[in-house]
Amino acid sequence: MIISNIKKNISNKLQKAGGLPSDFIFNVDLPPEKDMGDICVSCFRAAKILQKNPVQIAEKIVKNFKKEDLVESIENKGAYINIFLSKESFQKIVKDVLKKQDDFGKQKDQEKKVLIEFSSPNTNKPQHLGHLRNNFLGWSMSKIFEKLGFKAIKINAINDRGIHICKSMLAYKKWGNNESPQDQDIKPDHFVGDYYVLFDKKAEKEPELLKQAQEMLIKWEKGDKETIKLWQKMRKWTLKGLKETYNEIGVSFDKWYWESEIYKQGKQIIQNALKKGLCYKREDKAIEIDLTDYNLDKKVLLRPDGTSVYISYDLALAKKKQQDFKPDLSMYVVGSGQEYHFKVLFRILEKFGLFKAKDLFHLSYGMIDLPEGKMKSRKGKVVEADELINEMTNLAKKEIEKRDKNVIKKEIDKRAKKIALSAIKFYLLKFTPKQRFTFKPKESLSFEGDTGPYLLYTYARIKSILKKSHLKVETKKIAQVNWSRIGRAEKETLKIIFDFPNILKKSKKELNPTYIATYLLGLAHEFNEFYHKKKVIQEDKELERLRLFIILAVSIALKSGLDILGIETIEKM
Repeated sequence: MIISNIKKNISNKLQKAGGLPSDFIFNVDLPPEKDMGDICVSCFRAAKILQKNPVQIAEKIVKNFKKEDLVESIENKGAYINIFLSKESFQKIVKDVLKKQDDFGKQKDQEKKVLIEFSSPNTNKPQHLGHLRNNFLGWSMSKIFEKLGFKAIKINAINDRGIHICKSMLAYKKWGNNESPQDQDIKPDHFVGDYYVLFDKKAEKEPELLKQAQEMLIKWEKGDKETIKLWQKMRKWTLKGLKETYNEIGVSFDKWYWESEIYKQGKQIIQNALKKGLCYKREDKAIEIDLTDYNLDKKVLLRPDGTSVYISYDLALAKKKQQDFKPDLSMYVVGSGQEYHFKVLFRILEKFGLFKAKDLFHLSYGMIDLPEGKMKSRKGKVVEADELINEMTNLAKKEIEKRDKNVIKKEIDKRAKKIALSAIKFYLLKFTPKQRFTFKPKESLSFEGDTGPYLLYTYARIKSILKKSHLKVETKKIAQVNWSRIGRAEKETLKIIFDFPNILKKSKKELNPTYIATYLLGLAHEFNEFYHKKKVIQEDKELERLRLFIILAVSIALKSGLDILGIETIEKM
């Protein structure tokens, strides 16, 4: 990638000019202020290596730096070095972006595989707003890894067994009257979820229902035909609804795993570990592992009666994933309430020889609140994903109709769905994963401010400008552009594009797609500021051509970043 090559070239020249070791790499970043050059580096790390004053090192580098076609000028301000790129550098940046198109930002193949396990819903209810945050975090991280040259394998491990599943089953058996989702004209996962909520309401007055649900679970585990038949029917309904939601939000998976098929294998893993002395049996016959050497507690792996705890399923699934894919890295996207669980799991996986702890990652994220408080799906107080999307789509339709009275209904529907999804996805991803926040639907749909629709509007605006111009902007015609006409306003816009590789690496390192969201806002703000100050379409066709190429590069960078967030662009708002 040309941008990475430019940074590497400049870093090498700075290293040589400062007399630093050949393996030393300067962090080439955007400056905090616009008048501090196009890129800048600090000399504090270099000072530690050379045991010298960082200001003196900066002065030495500037003095010895050999300028070439990439750099127009270089200066030091204290311990910082400000570099102004040449017109040729900006030409190369634009040419590279136009050449790569949808592959803009794509790095060389790392020949490494990363498993990203996310979503993992239960088959007793539809997905809600919290599930959406999980889905979008997992999806965007897979895209980030793919951009950086990894093979990202998206995993969905479905929780389709347990007491929570039996609660829905028991409620349906008692009060379902053998009806189907079709009979009530209701989406099948919502149909099953209604019985989960009904069970909870009934159990408040009839506590014995919980005992009956536990008895049903025992029957299920013993393979009782009637129980299994009911389970299969309701599981099929829920999965149909879940898949419809995935299709609606543009999320797909490379592999689905089922707890019902794997959970028993965890017992065998634990028994094998017991034979190797990796865990031990207590006096009450429970199998336990001591993790106090890792500042963790002792953990029960099998109960005294030999039944599984949840971590045994995680062990079985981890082994199965390892056998199926032999990944270099494995990531779990799970809420912050499970942070301790994953610390324990990772240590056990390492002790059992299934994974190295350093290759395991937990992308922990916070809860989402509604204006009236915390979501509780068990009580039925929840923003369900499908209902939210429908509500947001209707709001988007009204906004489109308000802006353009001549749009046909079919086009309104198409645009509204994309705008609604952009609003939801961007709002859920613009907050750092661990942040807890309140979701505000109308705020997220604004065409102005830090929102997904604002980014779509910026992209559509650029496409409109390109369409209005009679000049064609094609990569092969970049030689016709007079790059000597490029000014500071154009450079400021392109500088943000230059920072994309850094943002990708930072997002991957910190498991945080929020950096992509912030980057896109910065790029959109810079373009809109440029557009208000400078005319693109004008009588001076030489300058018009230059600016068209620049805004086309901006649109490609916007589209590439939005794709990482799972947001589909539109060319008319």
